Amino acid sequence: MKPAARTAPRASPAAAPGAARPAALLGWMDGLGDETRLRLLRLLEREALSVQELCGVLRLPQSTVSRHLKTLTGQGWLTARRQGTASYYAFAEEAEAGARRLWKVARAETDGWAAAEQDDLRLEARLKARRQGAEAFFAGAAADWEGLRAQLYGRRLEGEALTALLPPGWTVADLGCGTGALAASLAPQVARVVAVDQSAAMLKAARRRLAGVENVELHRAGLEALPLPDASCDAALLVLVLTYLADVGPALAEAARILKPGGPLVVVDLARHADEPFARRLGQARLGFAPADLSRALATAGLAAPAVRPLPPEPGATGPALLLATARAPARR
Repeated sequence: MKPAARTAPRASPAAAPGAARPAALLGWMDGLGDETRLRLLRLLEREALSVQELCGVLRLPQSTVSRHLKTLTGQGWLTARRQGTASYYAFAEEAEAGARRLWKVARAETDGWAAAEQDDLRLEARLKARRQGAEAFFAGAAADWEGLRAQLYGRRLEGEALTALLPPGWTVADLGCGTGALAASLAPQVARVVAVDQSAAMLKAARRRLAGVENVELHRAGLEALPLPDASCDAALLVLVLTYLADVGPALAEAARILKPGGPLVVVDLARHADEPFARRLGQARLGFAPADLSRALATAGLAAPAVRPLPPEPGATGPALLLATARAPARR
């Protein structure tokens, strides 16, 4: 992490390697030397948030929040990404070890801070509103979801996902299973399907579809906290799921956790696009993925050999183009 030039002098070229460490320390301390910045770091360590969301949680004007975000990003505490017209910030995964040690002290010392506790309550309300956007869409769409999905994305996407899997005897996790169409296709091919979705309406439709299919288990849970043991699945699928998550990291990390060593994860999702009305209409939290961004997210979650490629659009499909991504759980834990 580079220290801020305003507050930390640079080490001279002839100085010994350790001579730069006091300068780096001063830079890190400058980043933590403001109440608003401490509040921002506590929030963004938990969740990637937009500037608008941060203003609502902190109850501060955008000019103030943006000024502190600029400082923290410049000092290496945060990373920023554009999503449509919004900017999202997150705690930097690659912060230096010394900075992380200092942050652990600062975070511990601010536990129980009334301002931070109020921020946490408002953040929970914001995150609940996020989830309700997708929940509202799926509650209304469950009845005709398959027809809508075929209209928007075509009918080949499930076959593309299946060709990446399917040795007999596998246990396969269908994460974000929706109405169970993919689970129903998988069930005759594998020993066991574990299907998970957060939407009660979608799972109700899935239970109707899968009634009598004995090798499919249905679970209602968020993808960031799967009710499955470590290394319990041979493979996992995330099909048209990640676009509904503002932060895909926890879901990908959970997918990696439940996979057996070397087990594949297959992701089918939207390629990056600019159709914001489309995303709003479907309750989606993001405008798809650039291949490099999705590959990086898979690697950050601890998955090996990520590979991402576009899927040719099907004739007649009206929605954005799709990507197919594959990665594997590490061979050794």
